[in-house]
Amino acid sequence: MLRTSPRRRPWRLSLARQFLLLQLGIVLLVVGAVAAVSVAQADARFRSGEGRQLRSVAETVAANATVRQELAEASVNFERLSAEAEAARSVSGASFVLIADSGGTLLTGLDRSRPVPLGVSTVRSGKSWVGVVGDALVAHVPVLDEGRELVGLVAVGQQYPTWPEQLADAATDLLTYLLLGAALGVLGSWLLARWVKRQTLGLEPREITGLVEQREAMLHGIREGVLGSDAADRVTLVNDEAIRLLDLPEDAVGRSLHTLTLEPRLLDVLTGEAAGADQIGLRAGRVLVLNRMPVMLRGRQVGAVTTLRDRTELTALQRELDLSRHTTDTLRAQAHEFTNRLHTIAGLIELGEFDEVTRYISRASRSLAKLTSDITSRVPDPALAALLIAKSSLASEQGIELRVSARSVLPEVDDALSADLVTVVGNLVDNAFDSVGAGGWVEVSAAVDGDDVVVVVRDSGPGIAAELAQEVFAQGYTTKVEHHGLGLALIHLVCVRRGGSVAVDGSTFTTRLPLATAVRS
Repeated sequence: MLRTSPRRRPWRLSLARQFLLLQLGIVLLVVGAVAAVSVAQADARFRSGEGRQLRSVAETVAANATVRQELAEASVNFERLSAEAEAARSVSGASFVLIADSGGTLLTGLDRSRPVPLGVSTVRSGKSWVGVVGDALVAHVPVLDEGRELVGLVAVGQQYPTWPEQLADAATDLLTYLLLGAALGVLGSWLLARWVKRQTLGLEPREITGLVEQREAMLHGIREGVLGSDAADRVTLVNDEAIRLLDLPEDAVGRSLHTLTLEPRLLDVLTGEAAGADQIGLRAGRVLVLNRMPVMLRGRQVGAVTTLRDRTELTALQRELDLSRHTTDTLRAQAHEFTNRLHTIAGLIELGEFDEVTRYISRASRSLAKLTSDITSRVPDPALAALLIAKSSLASEQGIELRVSARSVLPEVDDALSADLVTVVGNLVDNAFDSVGAGGWVEVSAAVDGDDVVVVVRDSGPGIAAELAQEVFAQGYTTKVEHHGLGLALIHLVCVRRGGSVAVDGSTFTTRLPLATAVRS
């Protein structure tokens, strides 16, 4: 049963809305990434800019004459140091300005006598340092006396802004990015949805899925074989019937036609080398009719679809019709011959040559009896013997000498082999008659060789060129305008199906048909 297209459900999102939501999600992801990058950049800018400013403030305090003098004294005036530190903090806007002795003990602030947290600072070695201590960015600068000896240090710090504060600083940029990204996302989604709609002929994904399911059901449901290929001759689709008729592997889709070990004639039709309607092909003992139609898209060929029909049964009927035609031709030829003899007898009677009438009738009877005896003695099969007798009458009418070789010794055979022999001998003899014409001769030999029946037909005609010895058995090959080139192809098909063979050497055709009735598929 074929599936119908699914009905659109109103609660499902359309393709355009799906693209819009996807695009908005991407925009939000990008904005989040931009926010993280912005915060990281703000942090880097804070550490770089504020670090330089804090170091400058610390160096200014460390170079202050009052600070250096007080730190060099044995008795430190804490109030004066605290006043200098507070003045520097007020002017610079730093979170704190601290002064400590050379051991790192605080000399200013409310926590005097508490050590300054130095961490990995290099200030004790007489070098300035800027880094993060706790939640603050701190600059450490040493205080040196006139002898360049370390007498103290200055620590100037600025509290790190919190995440909300950093985001607030970047809020304007983030809002701009968000609005711009959303606008671009909506526009891009709308344009993408329109393009996809055009490409899918206005169908939604579920509708496309339904069409694909219908196509698969139809392809595998019809009795004709269907094979699709692209411009590079790769198989794009194939149904079960085509796989059976062409004897293809299950993984044929995606493979090149040139790698599927097809007969040359079939390959020519499937690839377009052989054009035309109702092309004939042979495959695995079957006679196939192929029709190839190119697939055009915007004026360019993108592939082709080939349909295949099994004509094997029709070919069998054609063989039976050929047998009936042979019988009809035989009766016509014999009637013509008997009419001539009756006219001769009638003329002799009118002339009163009664003794000559008797001798004429005796000669004709002996000639017919000898022909029948010679053939039936070598070929006991009634069907094949009748065919040879009929062909003898046709040969006599056309002025051709038909010989049955004295080497012919053929026992009785079963009905299947008899029918095949009639087909093979009938077609070979007909081709020989067409080749030699009046005044020529044709010789037929049929004998048993081991487990095979060997049929040899040779004539006085020009024969087949050596380079065409294989091509003549291809379907479609012919030298006769009014024929379709199936005679020798049918002989080849009959021989191959029985497990035999057929060959040609000049004007001599040799076929081998096994006596066994088993037929190859």
